[in-house]
Amino acid sequence: MRTISVKVQESLDSELAALARKKFTTKSAIIREALVLAVQNDAKVKASRLDRIRDLIGCVRGPGDLSHNKTHLKGFGQ
Repeated sequence: MRTISVKVQESLDSELAALARKKFTTKSAIIREALVLAVQNDAKVKASRLDRIRDLIGCVRGPGDLSHNKTHLKGFGQ
């Protein structure tokens, strides 16, 4: 594991220390977990719309593409 240094305000350090005591862990472990979540959330934001709904594709029944069948578009937009 690599070591990095981070400067934080005293109030944040106090809150971090209290949380570490409450969870019976170290401040470093809490910071590592927060960094992992931040990186994962950033990756989700950068994912395409298709990537975000990929698990939903094919979960409903119906025609594959309504735009090619004009009968499905009758009255659309009126």
